[in-house]
Amino acid sequence: MKLTSLTLCSAAMFAVAGAQAADLPVKAKPIEYVKVCSLYGAGFYYIPGTDTCIKLSGFVRAWFSLRSNVIAGTADVGLGGAQNRLSNNYTARSQETLNIDTRTATEFGLLRTYFSAGYRWTTGGYTAQGNGSTVYQSLGGVSAPNNANPGAVAGGTLALYDAFIQFAGFTIGRAQSQFNSPWSDYPANWYDVVGSGGWERVNQFTYTTDFGHGITASVSAQDQVVNYTTNIWNVSVATPAGLATGTYGASDIGGTRAPDLVAMLRADQPWGLFQASVAAHDNHAAYYGATEVTGHPDDKWGWAGQLALSIKSLPTGPGDTLNLQGVYTKGASRYNFHSYISSTFAMYGGTSLAGAYQSVGFAGVSDSVFVNGSGQELTTTFGFNGGYTHNWDPHWATAIYGGWGAVRYNGTAKGFLCGALVPGLALSSGFAGCNPDFNYSSVGTYTSWTPVKGLTFLAELNYTMLDQKYASGSTVTLPLQSGIAKPGAAYELKNQNSLTMLLHAQRNW
Repeated sequence: MKLTSLTLCSAAMFAVAGAQAADLPVKAKPIEYVKVCSLYGAGFYYIPGTDTCIKLSGFVRAWFSLRSNVIAGTADVGLGGAQNRLSNNYTARSQETLNIDTRTATEFGLLRTYFSAGYRWTTGGYTAQGNGSTVYQSLGGVSAPNNANPGAVAGGTLALYDAFIQFAGFTIGRAQSQFNSPWSDYPANWYDVVGSGGWERVNQFTYTTDFGHGITASVSAQDQVVNYTTNIWNVSVATPAGLATGTYGASDIGGTRAPDLVAMLRADQPWGLFQASVAAHDNHAAYYGATEVTGHPDDKWGWAGQLALSIKSLPTGPGDTLNLQGVYTKGASRYNFHSYISSTFAMYGGTSLAGAYQSVGFAGVSDSVFVNGSGQELTTTFGFNGGYTHNWDPHWATAIYGGWGAVRYNGTAKGFLCGALVPGLALSSGFAGCNPDFNYSSVGTYTSWTPVKGLTFLAELNYTMLDQKYASGSTVTLPLQSGIAKPGAAYELKNQNSLTMLLHAQRNW
């Protein structure tokens, strides 16, 4: 009994002691609150536990292109250029983009990383099967009869824009080309116009030096694949089907041997900006035939030059801008006919020429052309564009713009191309009427409304012209083009045009 009482009393004492210990206050771990970083402007915060600042931003955008199968582009090729029952009256896109900007002050200067990517879904089109049926073709190339494939209907595509590191004057990664003018998108519009622009991104290794007083210079080695190569055409294996779309030969681009080399000098001043850029581009072809023993043309370096001017201090009103560009290229056509537009064109229209089914304008852009046993003949292009933006008040703005580009083949190249085109498409005027040179131009205007900060609605009207140089009244006999439902028939070669409209809504955050 005494032992039991002693045990119970001891247990009670320990229980009371434990309860009192649990009630004692425990020192909490310090909370690391997110702090504002004022070193790099609004929107930056310190990443907790570090001396690195981060800024998150982005936008949601909805686009509707009317009378085009391409978003923010003209109906100049494929289903859009066909101008028939397969052509879209509208094409839609919805997109979300995320930007991540991090910056750290170091003993060597600013260390910065920047990432920008978006996820988007774009309306596709219906390609003819050649038997009275069609198949849905999504932007990503997924096809499905009657929208049967959920991936084609409900899927989307990831678009990576920027992913680069900046440190001690170097930029390494995917960023805007140093050749391009720095203003975003187009000089004053959203539509595809010839000339370089700030929307194109490319992998690069760049060094930039700052001379002070707003003057900087950059030298860069940048990737030429996709973004900065149009076509190296082996004309010896051209086909009638390809010629009918402005594809004057088989693509015969070899592996990369050297990056494009770019140099740029820029002056940023209170009144605006002036920039001069040059680029060198290696044209490296593969083989004349199926194997190495068939031989190949030697490499040829092309080049491009650009002058760009932006004027901000205009008497027409605060915030008004005038942007101008001029570009000349030889064997480096993508620096003028940029990668956001096609390098081949085929536009159809009506005709009053007896014996012709319809009219067609086709054209193609290349860096070089050759035939078996020959060297490369470099293609020349030149052009300019400009845009003026006027702000009526803080909420309304209107822009007008225009661009014009020319493609010119030398005499030897024309001999190659016409040697394939005249017999391949039965050009009625023969060699005398064959001239693959062309001009491509675009004019337009838009008005935007920003009711509150970060939200913009925009409507834009664009008129694009393809000015082909084949002899007036010439006809070509095109083969059947089942994908766009065009019959094999005689077509009048004629200049073509496209009138399109863009409706745009965007929320920036």
